[in-house]
Formats: sequence, C-alpha cells, structure tokens
Amino acid sequence: MFDLLIKNVNVVRPNQTTVEPLDVAITNGKFARIAPHIEADAARALHDGHGMLAFPGLVDGHMHVGIYAPLAEDAISESKAAAMGGVTSAITYFRTGEYYLNKGGPYRDFFSEVLAISQGRYWVDYAYHLAPINRTHIDEMPLLLEEFGVSSFKIFMFYGGHGLHGKSDQQHNFLQLAPDEKYDFAHFEFIMRQLSHMIAANPAKAPYISLSLHCEIADILNAYTSLVQREGKLRGLHAYNAARPPHSEGLAVFIAAYLAYETNCANINLLHLSSRKAMEAALMMRDLFPHINFRREVTIGHLLLDVDEPNGVLAKVNPPIRPRTDVEFLWQTLLNGDVDWVVSDHACCSAEIKYHAAFPDDIWLAKSGFGGTEYLLSGLHSEGRKRGLSLNRMAELVCWNPAQRYGLLAKGDIAPGYDADLVLFDPNETFVVRAAESVSGQGYTPFEGHTLTGRVKATFVRGHQVFANGSFSDQAVGQYIKRPVL
Repeated sequence: MFDLLIKNVNVVRPNQTTVEPLDVAITNGKFARIAPHIEADAARALHDGHGMLAFPGLVDGHMHVGIYAPLAEDAISESKAAAMGGVTSAITYFRTGEYYLNKGGPYRDFFSEVLAISQGRYWVDYAYHLAPINRTHIDEMPLLLEEFGVSSFKIFMFYGGHGLHGKSDQQHNFLQLAPDEKYDFAHFEFIMRQLSHMIAANPAKAPYISLSLHCEIADILNAYTSLVQREGKLRGLHAYNAARPPHSEGLAVFIAAYLAYETNCANINLLHLSSRKAMEAALMMRDLFPHINFRREVTIGHLLLDVDEPNGVLAKVNPPIRPRTDVEFLWQTLLNGDVDWVVSDHACCSAEIKYHAAFPDDIWLAKSGFGGTEYLLSGLHSEGRKRGLSLNRMAELVCWNPAQRYGLLAKGDIAPGYDADLVLFDPNETFVVRAAESVSGQGYTPFEGHTLTGRVKATFVRGHQVFANGSFSDQAVGQYIKRPVL
C-alpha cells in the first residue's frame, strides 16, 4: 500500500520536453511510482489533483531568514510564505555580525545556535549558506562541511567600505572584526584558496562545494552615491539605480572571476545579476575561463520590477531594481539558456524597519531588501509564458538546477526515490498580488497590485501537505538538510 496517491495531475519534470497526465504515489516520504491510472485502492490516502500541473517542490536557493526579525519568529512566518509559493526547500544565507543573531564568534558555536533555534520552526525543509567573515571562519570551512553539512559559502563583495544600507566607516563594528583584520579582496582570495583545497580533498562532494558572490564594488558605490545625492536630480528607484551603477556589478564579476582563476576555485555562483552589464560580464568570464564552473542567478524581483515601479521605496534592494531595458535583457538571457536558476532573495523587512515614518519616500533612508518567495513560481510562470518559456524549463530554473548545484540531490524532480516534494499549480488562475493575503511578517510587498497568472494551490513536503488553498498544516515538518545529500 502507498501512503498517499495524488491522482489526475499533469506532471512537469525538468530535463523533459513534455507534460504528461499521470498519477503520483508516495511512500515513506518518497515518490514511489509515477504512472497513468494507478488504482485508488492501492493507497491509504487519496488526493485529487483536478487536472492541475504538478511541479517538483521549488528550491529557493537564495533567502535571508532571520535578517530583520528574530530567527525564531522569521523561520515560522517566512517558511509558511515559502510553502505558499510552492517552495519546499529554503536555502538561506547567514553570517556573524550585526543583523541576524547580532553576535560574532566562531561558527562552531554560532551555527550550532542557529540550528538549535531553527529546529521545529520551519514548515519546509531548509539549509544554510554561510559567509566566512574573519580568518577563523576560513579555517572552519572544512569543519562546516564535514560536521554541519554546509557545502556553500558566500562573499558580500561590497562590505569593504559600504554597508548593508549605504556608505559606512564602521565595517569593523558591523562585521565584528578584530582590529587587525580586513574584509577585502585579499580576504576573498583566501576564502577561494580554502575552498579550492576542500574541492580537491573531497572528490565525491566536489561538484556540490561552491562559493557565491554578491558582486558590487564599494569604491564605485561610495563615489556614485555621493554624486547622485550631491546633484539631487534623481529620486526613488531611479536615484538608487544611478547610485549603484551596473558597471559596479560588472567590475566585481571581473574581479571575482580572476580571483577564481588565480586560486583554481572551480565552482562559482554569481548571485542576483541585475543588469545587462553584469550579465554580459558574467558571460564574458564564462568564455574566458571555461574551466571555472560558473553559475548565473537572477531574482524574481529583477525580472518583474523596474525603476518605474509605483511601489517606490518598497522595492529598494541590493543590487538595485534596474530600468526596463535591463529587465528585458535578463529575460532574453534566461530564454537563451544562460541563466541557471531563479530565486526570491527573500528578506522580510517590516514597514517599521523598511522606511522612515517621517520621510516614507526617501530612498536613502529606506532599508534594503524585501520578501517575495511566495510569488516565485507564479511570477516566473506569468511572465515566462508570455515570452515562450516552457513549463519544463521552469522546473529546471526553480527546482532541478539549484538542487543539483547545492547538493540537495533528493530534491528537484518527480521520480521514484526522490523526496516527495510536490506543488499543485493552477496555470489558469489569475490574481492580483495583495500583501494582506500573505502570511509573511512583512505586511507589504513591492509586487502589490501586480496581476499574475498561475497560482499555487497545494504544497507537499516529503508527502506531508503543508499548504492548501490559503491554509497551513498545524505542524512544522521542515528538516535541516546536511549537504551534499549523496
């Protein structure tokens, strides 16, 4: 007997060219059989899919749970928001310093606390990328892989003299660095050298050990922010786009790529590429260094929003929302097959924190980042179908590709032996985005008022239904994933 049989669905698989009407049988949290017309009496429980699309559970490979609110609270509300969007595996970035847990120290202690707080609070499965902020963290990277199952690390390239929200001369305090330490290009090089050693020392795990980079250069950001503020000609998202210009991204991509070449660091992820210049730089580096396994990421925010977005400061994020010409270039690159995955970069930032109450339209006083994991699949489907993006390719972009890169090898497909993570999706339902309908603790969204076509109706995590038609299960079934899952 199967534990659960989901009948009458059109199964969307990555790496295929068709969508087939099939039934899906689940046993012990795994897909057990996928076939036409499985007998209903072969299962203990039955769910009618009513002809909807069945996607693999989404892997949102770029989230920030616990950045602006305590992790214990954020994990609950934002993992529910993820489930609402069809996400069944949330990979969230974490680091020491201000925000997050607001403390420093070695990761052996710090990350143990992160895991203790996380346990029992996620409605979806979860993992963490970690940022090596100081020398001790670089030394700990092999331990993090072997003991904690952390196989992906991150560099924020702009923290050298430009903080999370703007110009700063307090980076030592912000990152809680020792007086003799710097968070600079040399530090990034040493992270890459350590990662290169780890890849060489772990051949079975090597394909899944990677380094991700937020590509912006602090010197450029400082200079252009001062220039834009001094001239005072631009406002809102137009001003922020000019203050963090696309060539800052492009230059950072060049530097990151050359450091990867210098250190023989094989697996590099270029995060949230937001502009034509950044993407062109990434493609140039791919061609210049073919032995480096580059991956290119874009966010659903950068695919749906532009500088004329009427929700204004609510869409402030790093790197910035760009002009429509950049947005369309990202879409064309995606359609050409040169984008590897699409993510949310979800960072729940409540209205009380997001903007200054007395100056709600001042882009310089607003905080960076916003949520959006609940609109990841709907947004990609709504705009992607208009441009001819196939359903199977969507499954690659938000399910298979991030799962493969980040070592979640039991995720990302609907096939026997894979975790029974599944999304029932109505491709024909059109809805208007309203923040009031989201369970996220944010309370607003820069996507407010956008009309999207395609809506998640139910989400299953390892065979457990955690979301259906606006309601959530009573139990947080999410499990921490030690990676890679070989």
